[in-house]
Amino acid sequence: MAEILQKIIQISGSWLIDHGIKIAAILILAYVLQKTGRIFIEKIIRKTVLSNHFLSKEAEEKRENTLIRIFSGTFKVGLWIVAIMMILSETGINIGPLLAGAGIVGLALGFGGQYLIRDVIAGLFMILENQYRVGDVVCLDGTCGLVEDITLRMTILRDLDGTVHHVPNGVINKASNLSKFFARINLNIGVSYNANLEKVIEVVNRVGREMAEDPKWKEDFIKPPQFLRVDDFADSAIMIKILGETKPLRQWDVTGELRKRIKIAFDKESIEIPFPQRVIHQA
Repeated sequence: MAEILQKIIQISGSWLIDHGIKIAAILILAYVLQKTGRIFIEKIIRKTVLSNHFLSKEAEEKRENTLIRIFSGTFKVGLWIVAIMMILSETGINIGPLLAGAGIVGLALGFGGQYLIRDVIAGLFMILENQYRVGDVVCLDGTCGLVEDITLRMTILRDLDGTVHHVPNGVINKASNLSKFFARINLNIGVSYNANLEKVIEVVNRVGREMAEDPKWKEDFIKPPQFLRVDDFADSAIMIKILGETKPLRQWDVTGELRKRIKIAFDKESIEIPFPQRVIHQA
């Protein structure tokens, strides 16, 4: 019994010396290559991605970070597949039949993998065309949210309710980016038919100008909000349109603050924002 145990230990020691060290070296090398590969990919992308003069520095950084994440993830998967194949080979498993079997399985799955290929190709074009990046707010065929992650196969969105949506890239027919280059304040407000329009215009422009000069808000503006036109004669109000431009992702906060300031200014100037009303004529 002692001789058998000694023989097992000897064989195990011999195997560890011959193969265990190689397997450990493969694992260590794969880990080191993963870390250095990411650093190398990051440096290459930072240097080779051409800047767009329409994009801010933050937008350029988001674009580069998205590319780094995708290419690093692809490199990591490929690297560990090779490492696992090498480890299986060291353990004495013949990987030839595995590769042949994988080829047959891949051929069989190829007929059912059309959607996967479609998603990957669509994702590749989406990345190359810089349609949207991680950190943008987008609407993908009516599903809207903050882009939390992008892979070659799918885009992951989180909406205001906190719900996470996984959208395959191949099914996206229309991608609407709400935070690319700049954002716009597009606000319609109704005022009474009895209001002096010239006074309304003066108050709206003054509020927009003062907000754009406010130290708390001025960094968010590209163009201060101003009166654009009388947009409609509604049943109970004259609708005026106000337009302005902000930095990406700031349009909602800025528009909310602008509404508050306009309401306060209208109250001070006795400009009425009317309720729906109906005039009845009695015969």
